[in-house]
Amino acid sequence: MTVEHPTYLPAFEWPETENCPNCPCCFAELCQRGAARVRECVSCLRPEYRHAVYGCPCSSPLTRGTAAWRAERLRATVRATEYPLPACVEVVLRALAQGEVVGDRQALALLRVGGFAQDTDAGEWSISELGEVYLNARSDLRFPACVEVVAVDKAARLAQVIVGAWNGTRPVPVLLDHLIRSTGLAADALPGLWLDADANCPTDPDDMVLTKVRVAEPAPAGFMDPEQTLALRAVATVPAGGEQA
Repeated sequence: MTVEHPTYLPAFEWPETENCPNCPCCFAELCQRGAARVRECVSCLRPEYRHAVYGCPCSSPLTRGTAAWRAERLRATVRATEYPLPACVEVVLRALAQGEVVGDRQALALLRVGGFAQDTDAGEWSISELGEVYLNARSDLRFPACVEVVAVDKAARLAQVIVGAWNGTRPVPVLLDHLIRSTGLAADALPGLWLDADANCPTDPDDMVLTKVRVAEPAPAGFMDPEQTLALRAVATVPAGGEQA
């Protein structure tokens, strides 16, 4: 995924008045920038400062809503829908999801490397949040959907889109770099653009994950009435995929 590397360089002494209220390692502006970047707060600093902010919770992939969190959910969904784990490894992941004790060390190691499982110093294993995302993507139905880009925020590195398969009026936040990479277009060219994608239909917009994003074919002539466009190009009801036996 294309990631912007800002040239922002902090002063060596960080003013106490600007300390981040949500972590002990950064100041507010740094965490705001880091949360919007897939590579987290460390990508906003020169190498000599990075050791102080590794693992910052404000930009962590474990923190809901960060760019790193969204990127990991996208990675797990693509893996589940396009490049599934070997069956013998997925069986182990499903066992962990059921709270079972598993002894297949090779499979567990592969799951840990992929971020789908986690262990403790005591040797206890459990499924991770990302592992849950993977399993959900394996079983949930995904639908072909028409997606309209309504706005982009280059500072937050987010695009707001309407996904007709989910809700015809409520915007959904999507990683801006994901759309840029998928379409080959600049951020400024995205607002007003129609895209085709495969989508899940969650209850929370932050849980929406779009895959196979591509620029849509032009709508037929006469179909561009703003009040009719979404309905006319809305959603196919044929599932785009789910778990394959």
